[in-house]
Amino acid sequence: MSNVSRDRSRAAVPVLSRLSTLLPPGTVAVGAGLAVLGAASYVHIAVASHFLSKAHNSAFAVVWSIVFTVGLGLFLPIEQQITRIVVGRRAEGQGIWPVYRRGAMLALGLLVAVCAALAIVAGPVADRLFGGDRSLVIAMAGGFAGLALAHPTRGVLAGTGRFGAYGLQLGVDGGLRIVLAAVLGLAGVHSPLLFGLILAVAPVLSVLVTAGAVRSELSAGRQLPWPEFGRGVAPLMVSTLLAQLVVNVGVVNIKLLAPQDVALAGALLSALVLVRIPLFVFASLQASLLTGLATSAAAGDRVGFRHLLLRACAIVSALAFIGAVPTVLFGPWLLRIFFNTSEVLNRLDFAVLAAGTGAYLIAQVLGQGAISLGHHRDQTYAWLAGTLALILITVAPGSVSLRVEGGYALGSAVVAIVLAFAVSRRAARPSGPGPSGSPAALIVLGGGD
Repeated sequence: MSNVSRDRSRAAVPVLSRLSTLLPPGTVAVGAGLAVLGAASYVHIAVASHFLSKAHNSAFAVVWSIVFTVGLGLFLPIEQQITRIVVGRRAEGQGIWPVYRRGAMLALGLLVAVCAALAIVAGPVADRLFGGDRSLVIAMAGGFAGLALAHPTRGVLAGTGRFGAYGLQLGVDGGLRIVLAAVLGLAGVHSPLLFGLILAVAPVLSVLVTAGAVRSELSAGRQLPWPEFGRGVAPLMVSTLLAQLVVNVGVVNIKLLAPQDVALAGALLSALVLVRIPLFVFASLQASLLTGLATSAAAGDRVGFRHLLLRACAIVSALAFIGAVPTVLFGPWLLRIFFNTSEVLNRLDFAVLAAGTGAYLIAQVLGQGAISLGHHRDQTYAWLAGTLALILITVAPGSVSLRVEGGYALGSAVVAIVLAFAVSRRAARPSGPGPSGSPAALIVLGGGD
């Protein structure tokens, strides 16, 4: 090695060391898991689009969208609540088995309720969304089951600081989706049911892989009353459901508004996957933001809180712009090459979707600001306003694709605007502590599938 190379290597060591101290513990492990999970979305959808007919791919896209709209909305808040309570209990020297039990029981109860509702309306749902194929209702229920099983265990792993196992579970989930989709593709499978069942099989197996790590942390402790657990879950659930609705419901709306256009729903799902790349990047960085905002809010540091929030908004705006340029320029070509879609979306469609993603990112940042100030309701009201805007644009006259895309963009923008006013008003008099938990525990708040 030359002297120049050795000097550069020595110079890089302190830089990397300083960088590692800026990242909360677990950021790398969880970020790696999220990266695999994000890649799995692309591979799974791309393989399905190449081997399913246009009609079957359209139905698969709807299954995917409903699973992650409803599933994440219901079960991610349970993970977050388990994480928060576990962190607090560990600080007090209390066991966490009662916390996990409450979360798992709530997840099971919600799963049973959702599956019972699906059983009752299976016929109309299949006729309206899946061309009469009731097997896809089973795939949808399986996807819900996978998320219901995974998220409570992730809450335990995050709350106890087992971020290696947490990242492993994400990585195994994503890796299995990639492998199973590839196996179906190589076998020439043309069944939307089998592609849909991957959403159930992968998370269940990932939970089994990390079951030992979860079990080792489940120690006895004082009982946890249901009201104590449920108080924080309800507002989180409403906000998360509405947020997932805004970002995912477009595919379902396409199916409802233009059922005869079987190519459009699949193309829109693929386009959304492309334009939402910045969301995966932001998810792995969100812990640092939450920690700083919560610390400033708890200390009553109004100037520091405002500067951090503005800086975060600037960063995600730059991130959204960097992601938007290639997708707007090359998006239609990427859809044809990688996702085998028809030429139903153009650069204008991608520009609207990219604008929506930028607004959605800013809304996410401002939402964390509201949570840091202890005002969860502000976030709920904002997402209600955004959902209303989405509905109004979607039912307006005009091109179906632009109405759906515009609903996503305008809905996200309304959320960001409402939160901007709310947070600026609250930040004038910050009171009370931010969300409880260590910097490491907060990393899971931006997780997604």
